[in-house]
Amino acid sequence: MAIETLYDKDGSLNALQGKTVAVLGYGSQGHAHAQNLRDSGANVIIANRRDSANGKLAIEHGFDPVSVEQATQTADMLILALPDEVQPSVYEKSIAPHLRPGMVLGATHGFNVHFKTITPPRDVDVVMVAPKGPGHTVRSEFERGGGVPCLLAIEQDASGQAFDRAMAWAIGVGGGRAGVLRTTFQDECETDLFGEQNVLCGGLSSMIKAGFEVLVEAGYPPELAYFEVCHELKLIIDLIVRGGLNYMRYSISNTAEFGDYHTGPKIVDEATKERMRQALREIQSGEFARAFREDYENGFAWFKQQREKDRNHPVEQVGKELRAMMPWIKPVEV
Repeated sequence: MAIETLYDKDGSLNALQGKTVAVLGYGSQGHAHAQNLRDSGANVIIANRRDSANGKLAIEHGFDPVSVEQATQTADMLILALPDEVQPSVYEKSIAPHLRPGMVLGATHGFNVHFKTITPPRDVDVVMVAPKGPGHTVRSEFERGGGVPCLLAIEQDASGQAFDRAMAWAIGVGGGRAGVLRTTFQDECETDLFGEQNVLCGGLSSMIKAGFEVLVEAGYPPELAYFEVCHELKLIIDLIVRGGLNYMRYSISNTAEFGDYHTGPKIVDEATKERMRQALREIQSGEFARAFREDYENGFAWFKQQREKDRNHPVEQVGKELRAMMPWIKPVEV
């Protein structure tokens, strides 16, 4: 089924006129939404700890950060740009007691609303605008006169104006210049989690580590293994982003393209797809969300253990040395 795509002409900024928009959190998405909306003429306030790195950045950008409680009491629209794991406790303690009928509760990701770790009252609008790009790109594209495509969803329309308000938000951050795709909280949340876990992050990270290990175990130099299974990924991904799989295959050698068709389906086969289907079922049922919340409430013990283990994987150690030889890629160390 084709998805509805909207542009600037299909809405306006009128729904934000005379209103105060509070962006809660000044991180990756928060700083972009706040600055773009302000540049579009909206009255924007920021909720963030003043003494944190993000709070200091907000002050540097001309904002005067306040508490979440004060922002909620002042604003007509709230934009939740806090990490998923902290949103429920912040919502219960600092947002829910101060919500007023007719307000807009906005999300940049459907996780907490969809899995009901946040349950808004029936008398507020609940909407989502999720740019399909990192915050720095949302900001830089806006500044150059463009925009990043956004997903828009309406979970609850208490006022009868939820769409107009959400569309004004999407236009205000530049989404209407590129395209605003209408979806649902459920579809955005479940497809986003699936993509992260199975392809973009989980699948890709596991493929890199496994490919590196196979080559090194076979006796090849780890430096060559790193270049072949990690460094050159960017070349391939850039081609895919520009023109899809067809353009990537057009751009590589016949040998590489032949190997794509000959070996790729043997690696990602029907058994792999079935494991992906199981992962999707765990997302849809809420099993993943429960595991995420339980580990967070346990101090993220398992999460931190996995992070530390992978931080010391040989592909990271070798990669650090090789990246230092390539200043043009602007290497960073976390």
